[in-house]
Amino acid sequence: MAPSRQGEVSSYALESVVERAREHDGGEVDRSVPALASADPDVFAVALVGVDGAVASAGDEDVLFSLQSAVKPFLFALALADTGGGALDRVGIEPTGESFDAIKLESGTGRPPNPMVNAGALLTAALVDGDDVQARDERILRGLSAFAGRQLTVDEEIARDEHLMGDRNHALAHLMRSEGTLEVTADDAVAVYARACAVLVDVEALAVMGATLAAGGRNPVTGQRVVSADVARDVVSVMATCGVYDGSGRWMRSVGIPAKSSVSGALVLSVPGILGAATFSPPLDERGTSVRGHAAADILSAELDLHAFGRLT
Repeated sequence: MAPSRQGEVSSYALESVVERAREHDGGEVDRSVPALASADPDVFAVALVGVDGAVASAGDEDVLFSLQSAVKPFLFALALADTGGGALDRVGIEPTGESFDAIKLESGTGRPPNPMVNAGALLTAALVDGDDVQARDERILRGLSAFAGRQLTVDEEIARDEHLMGDRNHALAHLMRSEGTLEVTADDAVAVYARACAVLVDVEALAVMGATLAAGGRNPVTGQRVVSADVARDVVSVMATCGVYDGSGRWMRSVGIPAKSSVSGALVLSVPGILGAATFSPPLDERGTSVRGHAAADILSAELDLHAFGRLT
């Protein structure tokens, strides 16, 4: 029986998970922007948050990092909430089998294939409430802070670099504009998404965000309802099928937990009705997933019996 199901997240030996997963020393840090390229490859942290609000963390849990692609499930959630579910008409929910920044839209519709790739995140960020860039920025930061249960901040240097150096994101935004999918300007869409990627968290805050989805949209630490249960269900469902990009099928077979990877080295997991988890370790595998984060997720899934289909064996 998983400790989280007994309200014992805090008693689980996370230090042992960190020690064992740290032995996986492969991978390379992302070099798309200077802040990521200069990340310390030895930093590693893991956190668990039960849907009862119990919290446990181990490793370098005080280190701050930018959300990068780990923000995508939460942008999708905010877009669903702010459009009354209408975002599902604007973005697909099917996996692509391609890289996260592939220049590709759905054939015949011009929609992004799903909200976990860059095209989809650019669109969902543009769908949150707000009449201009600043208003959408503020809405996103409020929403992410509610998911985390604390006031979050933006690393302005990372945001600026993401905006100025995000050539493929600009290309995707212009492509969606040409298809009539994106209603704001391409530059505005990239600017809002860049700031969302640059929001800073530590591993515990990210685990609380995952646990809020796992708890049906209610933050288990603060008690605040952030999004509806229907929104949380839709988001976790798409995390399960699309959250680890072209490795999502392999991930669900082996780990069996809905998750979202990030080029910063962050990884957020959400086990409905049980717990949220997060890891942070910058070295990435060839698909952009943290090597040590993946190893830790394997351990957590096995030891806490968290695989979605584990009881079939």
